[in-house]
Formats: sequence, structure tokens, C-alpha cells
Amino acid sequence: MVKIEIRKGFSAEYKKAILDGVHQALVDTLGIPDHDRIQRIYELDREDFECSLDRSDAVTIIQITMFPGRSFDAKKKLYQAIVENLGENPGIDGDDIFIVLLEPPMINWSLRGGKPASEINLGFKIDV
Repeated sequence: MVKIEIRKGFSAEYKKAILDGVHQALVDTLGIPDHDRIQRIYELDREDFECSLDRSDAVTIIQITMFPGRSFDAKKKLYQAIVENLGENPGIDGDDIFIVLLEPPMINWSLRGGKPASEINLGFKIDV
């Protein structure tokens, strides 16, 4: 699950480029299925989104909640892929991108019919 926070005022195309870039990085580096896509963008007024003066208006916070088990190397590749993708389109400088990974245990997830994720065949590898 992806939560993205940006300042208000950007176009629908800009926001779609962020969603697509983050999702593609997850597919390419962690091997999640392309159809497995739950993402949200939160737009905040400037007065509700403070940051250092050395950041531009394009400052972007990306919070990814995912199953534990990915290697440090896979996470580094994910960070780099997100920064590269968003640098290409919509043109966000890497210094304006913050990424935080949250990894609650699978027993703390329920995805299908009230079953814990630890009891579900997800259909993809987690230990990459």
C-alpha cells in the first residue's frame, strides 16, 4: 500500500506520473504483480505541509506499507528506482523525495475474507 503526500496545485497528469513511477519501481525491484496496486495521493495546502527551505514545491513524501522480508539490497534498488522514475516523469529532483518503508508483520494484515496474510497464498515472492 502506498501513501503519497504532495502540495496542492499539481495537474492530474503530474499526479498520475507519480503513481505510475512508484508502482513501476515496486514491480521492477520487488517483483509485485503489476495488477497489485493500492495507492493514494494526499494533497496538502502549503500551510499544512512545512518543510526545509532547501526543498522545492515538488517535495514528495512516499510511505510504502509492505510485508516484511525484502532484503536491504532490494530496498536500496527500490529507493533508486523511485527517484529515477520520478526524476524522468514528472521531473521531481531526488532531493525532494522522501521514502519511508513500514513493514508490519503478516499476522497484522487481513487481505482476503478476514484471513491473516500469513495464511494466504499471495502468488508472489516476498523474500527478494
